[in-house]
Amino acid sequence: MCTAIAFETNDHYFGRNLDLEYSYYESVTVMPRNYPLALRDAKPLKNHFALIGMAYVVDGYPLFYDAINEKGLGMAGLSFPENACYYERREDAENIASFELIPYILGKCENVDEAEKILTEVNVSKEAFSKELPPSPLHWMITDKKRSIVVECTKAGMRIYPNPTGVLTNNPSFPQQLFALNNYMSLSKELPVNSFSPRLSLCAYSRGMGALGLPGDLSSMSRFVRACFVKENTVCGNGETESVSQVFHILGAVEQQRGVVALSSKEGDMYEITVYSSCCNLDKGIYYYKTYDNSQICAVDMHKENLDGQSIISYALQKIPQIKWQNR
Repeated sequence: MCTAIAFETNDHYFGRNLDLEYSYYESVTVMPRNYPLALRDAKPLKNHFALIGMAYVVDGYPLFYDAINEKGLGMAGLSFPENACYYERREDAENIASFELIPYILGKCENVDEAEKILTEVNVSKEAFSKELPPSPLHWMITDKKRSIVVECTKAGMRIYPNPTGVLTNNPSFPQQLFALNNYMSLSKELPVNSFSPRLSLCAYSRGMGALGLPGDLSSMSRFVRACFVKENTVCGNGETESVSQVFHILGAVEQQRGVVALSSKEGDMYEITVYSSCCNLDKGIYYYKTYDNSQICAVDMHKENLDGQSIISYALQKIPQIKWQNR
């Protein structure tokens, strides 16, 4: 499962946790403007906006988990099992396979308004990348410097929802996630006052009791509520370092530790972990990340690459713990 957030200080940021029980060979990948993006049922995009994001590169093709483009538009795919439904090919629409959707939208659109318009012409097809890589059940969060939307493809068709929270997790559908916040409207960062009974002498006996009742489990709905509360109440300066640090702290409030979320499989017990967390600066085109075993923040700046090139550039993740000894 996963969590994505949009965050703003002086600059605009887009981050996510990827929570899975395994890791592919993902890498931070730059797709330059002239990389010929092949599409299964549409003309290839030979010229497009440059992208940077996390991708599993297979035979030279980037399968993006999340990315931003040079114009400051970001998009992430999050697991949406049992709900996601992709469609048969249609003659009256632009047929884009689910694995093509992130580079297609980010390659063509400068902002959410343009993405929303182009999506009305798109049919998200059930085409698989390969027999070994069938379509992943996803819904998507798209964000720019002004607003966010959520895109869901279900049996009822494609739906596009405004996202005033700038947060998305997994199931249930986004409108239900948003509605669940009504159950927590009394939460506050301030110490509570006794509204239980005037006859009883009740008091706040610890710090942090304003958030008493905030869900602490790792279910999708609980992570959505917790990420929204932390994001809405966080206090952060405007500098780049503290802004990036704060995004990772917000994502840290909903990260998964090995052994806490158990999954049964034919291979035996497996556990979901936060494989990586990312933070993208939409204004500067910088992709920051850290991995489960390496909590040091690493960064790749797309503008340090040749964005007019024709070949993708990939940087392997730094997964070994980077420990700085101060007395050796």
